Amino acid sequence: MKVVPPKPFTFEGGNRAVLLLHAFTGNSADVRMLGRFLQKKGYTCHAPILSGHGVPPEELMESNAFDWWQDVEKAWQHLKNEGYDEIAVAGLSLGGLMTLKTAYMFNVKGIIPMCAPMTTSENKERLYQGVLRYTKEFKQLEKKEEAQIEKEMEAFKELPLDTLQSVNETIKDVKDSLDMIYAPSFIVQAENDEMVETKSAQIIHDEIATTDKTLKWYKDSPHVITHGPEKEQLHEDIYQFLEQLDWETDK
Repeated sequence: MKVVPPKPFTFEGGNRAVLLLHAFTGNSADVRMLGRFLQKKGYTCHAPILSGHGVPPEELMESNAFDWWQDVEKAWQHLKNEGYDEIAVAGLSLGGLMTLKTAYMFNVKGIIPMCAPMTTSENKERLYQGVLRYTKEFKQLEKKEEAQIEKEMEAFKELPLDTLQSVNETIKDVKDSLDMIYAPSFIVQAENDEMVETKSAQIIHDEIATTDKTLKWYKDSPHVITHGPEKEQLHEDIYQFLEQLDWETDK
């Protein structure tokens, strides 16, 4: 049985645009509820699917940060081509890293990095365990027999780990560039984050150059905060942040 691959989405809502970026091993479903919420509030939201995501996990291990950044650039250009001149960016985890990168690569209206990693010491093992869980769940969704899954998992474990190395290199690159971020920033961190060391959020807050910055902790939320128990509060907080930005266009 084939898993239907998730698709990118564009929810048209108004002249103000928000680029939404999903997590590592995630897909556009990570940010779909947020996109629908913001659409109803008058914002146009676009979410790409990063390379190697939403497809068999073996393909994930052939992708890297260069591919993902190209995807972000294409998504940004897509919004520009559609006539959106003012773009805010929000992203979860790896998407949060890419969100931070957009802030020093593009002229962003504002950024919302959510549960973005800034440490690499324990990260590789956590990432690897997360990828193994994701791979097994994907194969279960394909309705494969348990013996077949075990066989494929053994083969998967033989694949090179360049992709994980690429994530950690991106963390280092972005961390070294935080002092070039001047865009208004709303930094989001789940207190029950099982993937990212929570001190990452404080590092981002302290090291970005902008003075227009807020860090908010969500005490009951897991790493995928966009699906967590405080998602409605998160939606409202992001909306309020977007509303106070200096937009030149009306919604």
